Amino acid sequence: MVKEKVSKRNWIIIILFCFMGGIAWNTENMYFNTFITNEIYADVSQSAILGSMEATTAVARMVALSAVAAVVTTFIMGALSDKLKNRKMFISVGYILWGIVTGMFGFITKENVANLFNLSDEAKILGTTVWFVILMDIVMTFMGSTSNDAAFQAWITDVTVPKQRPIVETVLSVVGTVSSFAVTGVGSFAQAGTISYKVFFIGLGVVVTLCGVAGLFLIKDPPRTAQIKTSSNYWADLFYGFRPSVIKTNSRLYLTLVSFCFAIIAFQVFYPYLLTYIQYVVIPDNGGVVNILRPSVIITAVMVVAILLVCIVKLLKLATEKKGFCLVVGVIAMTLGFLLLSTSTSIFVILVSILPVVVGNAMVNILFSATVKDFIPEGKTGLFQGIRMIFVVLLPMVIGPVIGDMACQAAAQTIINEANAEVLVPAKNMFLWAGLVSILAIIPLYFLIKKGFDTTES
Repeated sequence: MVKEKVSKRNWIIIILFCFMGGIAWNTENMYFNTFITNEIYADVSQSAILGSMEATTAVARMVALSAVAAVVTTFIMGALSDKLKNRKMFISVGYILWGIVTGMFGFITKENVANLFNLSDEAKILGTTVWFVILMDIVMTFMGSTSNDAAFQAWITDVTVPKQRPIVETVLSVVGTVSSFAVTGVGSFAQAGTISYKVFFIGLGVVVTLCGVAGLFLIKDPPRTAQIKTSSNYWADLFYGFRPSVIKTNSRLYLTLVSFCFAIIAFQVFYPYLLTYIQYVVIPDNGGVVNILRPSVIITAVMVVAILLVCIVKLLKLATEKKGFCLVVGVIAMTLGFLLLSTSTSIFVILVSILPVVVGNAMVNILFSATVKDFIPEGKTGLFQGIRMIFVVLLPMVIGPVIGDMACQAAAQTIINEANAEVLVPAKNMFLWAGLVSILAIIPLYFLIKKGFDTTES
């Protein structure tokens, strides 16, 4: 039986590993993309680009293949962590290796790749370097998905009950946001060239590895983990969630995942390209960083943040009684924010648009994540982590960036690099496509609301 309150020790573990996991994931999801544009494509010729691929296409392929790796890893390692009844080692050792691989990105350059594979043709050097980055990203994803997606998420489910999960998911969302701000704060120096990407990747890799070491002493598997019942057939366990009978019995879980999937696809349409968009489109269109940081913009930003906090707190209180209503509000708000973002690159329009996008995204992520955990059958946590990953990682990260790349290709907005070659950069029309995708989440959500959200507590 899980206690009514989450223990202080478990809160420390949840916050620490969520923050450090967010550091690693945000480095991968945000700054590997800018690394490709700012470093790999910085000084290549037009012929090299034409002989390999556009920067946005490279990003789309990296995100998609990383998603495939994440899902396959979570299926295998989630079921294995159930089988071995040991989340602690999967989390701790996984974080240690996750940090090491993150740091290794600091040594990837076109020169090193050319020397490693004895290449001289510029197009081949560019293409090989891009694929080397993608390969290393897959390795990093394996470590992250083993430790975070498969083991840490299952551990959180093991130490909580439905009544606790909305507050736990809220804390996870807030800590995840703080970690993204932390990465962005440090990463902006690498993006601007103040520090090298090598220093950036190595530094963040070290702190993630140290977190894994701490986990060896902090984390304890709860009694619920030891009581997990698994079948004698490991391979059958891997495909448990695909059985028609399982899907029918757990229809509310799958409706939740489908609706959640549409919302995340919408984010993935623009998210991999967001920092590049800000760097090469938003900042120049608004007269540079100095002009953006003028008092009127700062005051507007502070007001937006204050309103955001009030709206999220109010909606979360309401969500305890009207979860379905809050999810519908979240999806609609997010969609309206995306559509507004697609109309202008003005910093004031962007700040106003952020309000419904962030409020909507917070509600969607917090409530859907908690609901998924609620609807996972008791004792089957690890078996469903792979299924969860298909809907919240694989499909969104394969479909979303491809839609975003198509939007960018259609807009054909470019910059001139150091070699006077045109490099494709993101355009605001990607938000229009994001809005069109996000509203589709309403369809499965409607059927979920009809079935209800009641669960039987453990």
